[in-house]
Amino acid sequence: MSLAPQELENSASKFAAEAIKLDSQGARGMAIANYQRAIESLVKLIQLYPENKLNRVYQERTAAYQNRIKALQMNNVELEPAVDPKATPEEQKQSLTKNEMDSLIMKEKPNVTWEEVIGLDDAKNALRESIVYPAKRPDLFPLGWPRGILLYGPPGCGKTVIAAATANEIDGYFINVDAASMMSKWLGEAEKNVSKLFQMARGLAEKEGLPVILFIDEVDSLLGNRNSEIGGEIRVKNQFLTEMDGINGKGKDLKLYVIGATNKPWSLDWPFLRRFTKRVYVSLPSVEARESLFELYTSQLHKDDKVKSMELAKMADGYSASDVKDICQSAQLMVVNDLFHSPHFGEEVLGEPKSQPRVLTTADFKEIISRRKPSVSMEMIRAYYKWTEQFKAL
Repeated sequence: MSLAPQELENSASKFAAEAIKLDSQGARGMAIANYQRAIESLVKLIQLYPENKLNRVYQERTAAYQNRIKALQMNNVELEPAVDPKATPEEQKQSLTKNEMDSLIMKEKPNVTWEEVIGLDDAKNALRESIVYPAKRPDLFPLGWPRGILLYGPPGCGKTVIAAATANEIDGYFINVDAASMMSKWLGEAEKNVSKLFQMARGLAEKEGLPVILFIDEVDSLLGNRNSEIGGEIRVKNQFLTEMDGINGKGKDLKLYVIGATNKPWSLDWPFLRRFTKRVYVSLPSVEARESLFELYTSQLHKDDKVKSMELAKMADGYSASDVKDICQSAQLMVVNDLFHSPHFGEEVLGEPKSQPRVLTTADFKEIISRRKPSVSMEMIRAYYKWTEQFKAL
C-alpha cells in the first residue's frame, strides 16, 4: 500500500528538519542519514505522482540535500552551520524561513523601462491606473484603487517584463515569487508560507509607506482548479483568498499590489478571478509592435541596409515577442557559424583586426523564419479570445 502524498511530504519535512538540527550540532553522520531519508521520501513522491506540479520544487529540494550531504562527507573541511546551533528549534526554523523569504525580494529594482515594453497598451494603461498613478497621487482616488491584477496570455509576450517595468516606475519594492516554490518552501507548511509572504509584504508597505508589488508568476500552479488536489493545496488556496480579502478590504491607502501572471487563465477558479479585479490580456504583438521589436533586436547586429524591420515583421505574423528575439539571435548564430567554418578562420595576423561575420541579409531572416515555427498555436489564440470575451476586466 503506497503512502498518500501528504504523508510523504510530512515524512520528508520531518527528516529534513531533523537533519538540519543535527547538522547545526555538528553531528555529521546522523545529519547525512536524515538528509538521505528526506531524499528517499521526495523521490518516492515524484515517482508515485509524476504529474504533480510541485515535482520541480521537490527535485530542487532533493538536489539541495544531496549537495549538503556531499559537503558533510568532506572531512577536515570547516562548514558554516545550517543555522545557529545555539538557537532554539523555533528560532532556527524562523531563521531559515526569513532567509528564504528575504531571497524573494529583489534588492535592486528591475532595470526595465516602459520604453522597452513594446506595444501592450491595454496592459500598460491598466498598470498605470492601478499602481503608478495611485503611488504618485493617492489623493485623487477617494474610493481606493484595484490591488489585484491578473496578466494572462500566451507565453513569451511580456507579462513579466511589464510587471518589472511597473516596479521600476515607482519608488518601492518588487517581490518576485515563483508560485510552485511558494507552495513548498517548507514541505508540509505551504499555507503558512503564503501567510508569511503576505505578512512580510504588508509590513514593508505599512512601515515604510512605499508601494509593494507582489508578483506571482505561474499563478495557476498555486490557484488552479480544485479537482484531484493533493499536498494540502485546499488549505493553501483558502489562505490565499483570506490574504487577498485582507488587502482589498482593509485600509484604502495600503499600497500593496498582487500581480498574478498565467498562461492558463481558464484553470483558475472563479473565487480567485474575483479577487483580481483587473484582468488584462497580454496578447501576441501586432505588426507594428513586431516592427519595433525587430528594430530593437537588430540594432546591435551587423546587417545589410536593405534589411527592413517592417518586412521582417510581416514575415513573422503570429510570432510572440520572445520568438522575435529568438529569430534575431538565430540569424546572428548562423553568420557566426559561417565565420567559424570559413577556410581562413583562425589565421589572423598579430596586430590586424580579427575576422568578422558577414552582414545579415533579409534572406537569412527568411530562412530562420521558415525553419522556426511560432511557439503559440492558433488553437491557443482562439482559447484566449474565448476566455477574454467572458472574463476580461480592464
